[in-house]
Amino acid sequence: MGNWVVNHWFSVLFLAVWLGLNVFLFVDAFLKYEKADKYYYTREILGFCSRTLRKQLDHNLTFHKLVAYMICLHTAIHIIAHLFNFDRYSRSRQATDGSLASILSSLSHDKKKGSSWLNPIQSPNMTVEYVTFTSIAGLTGVIMTIALILIVTSATEFIRKSYFEVFWYTHHLFIFYILGLGIHGIGGIVRGQTEKSMNESHPCKCAESFEMWDDHDSHCRRPDFEGHPPESWKWILAPVILYICERILRFYRSQQKVVITKVVMHPSKVVELQMNKRGFSMEVGQYIFVNCPSISLLEWHPFTLTSAPEEDFFSIHIRAAGDWTENLIRAFEQQYSTIPRIEVDGPFGTASEDVFQYEVAVLVGAGIGVTPFASILKSIWYKFQCADHNLKTKKIYFYWICRETGAFSWFNDLLTSLEQEMEELGKVGFLNYRLFLTGWDSNIVGHAALNFDKATDILTGLKQKTSFGRPMWDNEFSKIATSHPKSVVGVFLCGPQTLAKSLRKCCHRYSSLDPRKVQFYFNKENF
Repeated sequence: MGNWVVNHWFSVLFLAVWLGLNVFLFVDAFLKYEKADKYYYTREILGFCSRTLRKQLDHNLTFHKLVAYMICLHTAIHIIAHLFNFDRYSRSRQATDGSLASILSSLSHDKKKGSSWLNPIQSPNMTVEYVTFTSIAGLTGVIMTIALILIVTSATEFIRKSYFEVFWYTHHLFIFYILGLGIHGIGGIVRGQTEKSMNESHPCKCAESFEMWDDHDSHCRRPDFEGHPPESWKWILAPVILYICERILRFYRSQQKVVITKVVMHPSKVVELQMNKRGFSMEVGQYIFVNCPSISLLEWHPFTLTSAPEEDFFSIHIRAAGDWTENLIRAFEQQYSTIPRIEVDGPFGTASEDVFQYEVAVLVGAGIGVTPFASILKSIWYKFQCADHNLKTKKIYFYWICRETGAFSWFNDLLTSLEQEMEELGKVGFLNYRLFLTGWDSNIVGHAALNFDKATDILTGLKQKTSFGRPMWDNEFSKIATSHPKSVVGVFLCGPQTLAKSLRKCCHRYSSLDPRKVQFYFNKENF
């Protein structure tokens, strides 16, 4: 048997790689399939756990992508192993040298003759392509590979942002991928010697005497083989059941009636929708999925809630950023038409839910990325109104970065109310907010300079003056670290990845090595 393994090490190696990667692909698919949607509920279940554990859940999309990369890598290795294996199948079937490989390949595919096949290539004239597209394993493998290629390529950032519909629909090809996994092994192309045949003709004794298998005096007989039973269903059964249950729950919630109580058109192509829904309960920073059947029956888009839990309605702000959002805003702009029906699913948890768990919070919003922090700031206003003494947070730093002045008007009233409330309660230092305008010209700057001495900002009407350009994050973090030398500071961002990298570096740079001193924890919104 040792000599046989040495002589056929290549086949043994690739069979091991093939089977091993098969299992790994199933595990990967289970984790990837499980992770995307179940995160929302897992975060709520583990809400009582430590901050470190909850923070790991906020990297769900990163984990989702990592598993996708691993699936692609191991799929490629799996396919290459198949190509080498089928090449050896083909050469063994065409061989006429009487070798062990050629004899095993010539075993009959007719089970009635007392033998079962080992080589899926039934005749020397049969091609690898024919076997690939006529066998269950080959055909499902091709379908899964095509589905995987389309899913991965359409999930690139450019397509996801510019052609969301393409990303949305192709991502649902995972259904064919999961179905393919479920039936990939039914054909029994991976085969092994039967137990009865092993007792009669054990490889250790009979592999070297294969020339005498047909002799009546030989104690060895031609081996019988059988396909291994399919195992893939065991790996996908649990996520499929969870997914179906979750879809039923989400469908039930989405069918509950949503009443739009108010529509507000803001500058810079932004619409605010205030809504009511029976049994709806939210926390700060959460988001919902929104569907408008008159625009698309299947498309659901995530939007951060801008209302506070203390309010008797929930609201979202929608900025025109594609065909779907533009069509939605256009539908609400038509004054004499019927208000389009909206379906809502959620709310779902995010990193911003933990904002009140920190002594000091740094909120950074870029453009429409200010929406989760609007919910937080509103909730703070209500907490001060009700004299909530359980509020752990002692200081909030709020940075809002916008390209155009019109964007600041979205939440001007909120910031003005907060300014007045802080003054009346003698807590002027509780909220430190800075507004930064990145899209400006000399006329805007000149106009602001001429009116700098006025009590309120000429651009926003707020007491805090607007800054031009981008924040100097090293200076900002240095000041915060100096002002709060022994505090735990939570940094929350809703904005682009480039800004996230800068803030993450600053969090590491300005966190003290001494755990008793200032520590910065970075949190980013992921959709």
